[in-house]
Amino acid sequence: MNLDPRNRRSVESQDTDRVAVDRVKRECGMMPNRTNQALSMQRRGFLKSGLAAGGLTGLGLSLSDLLSVRAAAAPARTSGQAKACILLYMTGGPAQQETFDMKPKANQGYRGDFNPIETSVPGVEVCEHLPMLARQAHRYSVIRSTYHNSNTHGIGVHYNMTGLKNAPRTRGEPQMDRVDPPCVGGVVRQLRGDHNGLPASVHLPVRIGDQNNFQWGGQHAGFLGPNFDPLMLIDESWKPGTLPPGFRPPKGVGDRRQESRQRLLTRVEQSRAEVSPAEANYGRFQQQALDILGSNSAWWAFTFDDESPETLARYGDNKFGRSCLVARRLVEAGVGLVTVPWMYLHSTKNFDTHDKHFKVMKDLLLPPMDRAFSALIEDLTERGRLDETLIAWTGEFGRTPKVNKKAGRDHWGPVYSTVLAGGGIRGGQVYGSSDKIAGYPADNPVHVRDFIATIYHCLGYGSDTRVVDPTGRPHFVVQGTPVHSLF
Repeated sequence: MNLDPRNRRSVESQDTDRVAVDRVKRECGMMPNRTNQALSMQRRGFLKSGLAAGGLTGLGLSLSDLLSVRAAAAPARTSGQAKACILLYMTGGPAQQETFDMKPKANQGYRGDFNPIETSVPGVEVCEHLPMLARQAHRYSVIRSTYHNSNTHGIGVHYNMTGLKNAPRTRGEPQMDRVDPPCVGGVVRQLRGDHNGLPASVHLPVRIGDQNNFQWGGQHAGFLGPNFDPLMLIDESWKPGTLPPGFRPPKGVGDRRQESRQRLLTRVEQSRAEVSPAEANYGRFQQQALDILGSNSAWWAFTFDDESPETLARYGDNKFGRSCLVARRLVEAGVGLVTVPWMYLHSTKNFDTHDKHFKVMKDLLLPPMDRAFSALIEDLTERGRLDETLIAWTGEFGRTPKVNKKAGRDHWGPVYSTVLAGGGIRGGQVYGSSDKIAGYPADNPVHVRDFIATIYHCLGYGSDTRVVDPTGRPHFVVQGTPVHSLF
């Protein structure tokens, strides 16, 4: 369903929809005996990328190496107008039925406890516990037919952070591994480079993981190597809006003493005849940390010294709200991509709501998400930056159509909702739809690789955009097709 009159679809396209939906069901294992080729890069391609990266991704690159990598990558810019992207990642997998794809007419056992409410766009409804986002609906677009073929956290995280399938594993969920394709942040950092003394990509305030898996795959630069990893701030004791602990000198160490220590360190390092690649890489990060300690400009984008109490209250004085405000400040300072995983109280209280789903969503998850997400949209609009800043909202998957015996919903990859705002996206649209129980796409299915390709398109990259691994081998990482109807 697309409620924007500029995108009304012809009756003749319904047959195409049926074919596409049947394909989704086959890919998700609900229809038999056809090969599942559409969902992943070929295994041979992954083996090649793994061999290309294997044993070499720890090598550091000199300045000339970095410049030659960017020249070889030769990013082909499309018509995208976004200068930056803020990716809001709802760890655990938020329920489509209790956010942007309400099913009030579903049968008992499928219908949720919440009611839909009207939005600023006639005919478009969202959950009653998203009243602030309801008022901003004309500024964002919802894709109600996003899907992939896995109900596993690790695979879903990797898909939604990279748009690509993770490299094969012998067992278990995919953890961070250099044989994997890079996250969008890693690609942006290689193609755009760092600016204004800040990294081109930042990930805060917490890793994407849970109590059993510290950090699922897809959150670093993968086979591009550590030089292009996003700056990751994952210390759960850090209070967003202040300088992270590692960016501050130890207690009792003033500027003069810090400068003396730095001069001594420099003399020691210069006295060494040779350093290994790993030591050179460490030295690069060490120098970056020292630059932060002595900086009075760009790195202070992490702090709220010049923000009003009213602005902070608007976003919400909690980990997620504060992180969204930091993200706004970082893109204004020149960071190309900021990933903000969900964190309200601590990392285990997320959208993985297998039990007490409705209570947790109502009391803990939806209100702060509603406040921060809507504040970010509104704030960027008022500052004249929404058109040049893409906001993307997703999680690893959705939740099951049927409510389980613990009043929860379980993992569900066959259909879920994603949201895009700004960066050239026309607001007020609903693209695609799910069936009557939010179990599968009913029309216009959008594989997650196409969702990520849409993000890349907004940033100016397409299927001919190349990145280069440490061996000089090129890789084409945009494997999907952008949803052009959203522009």
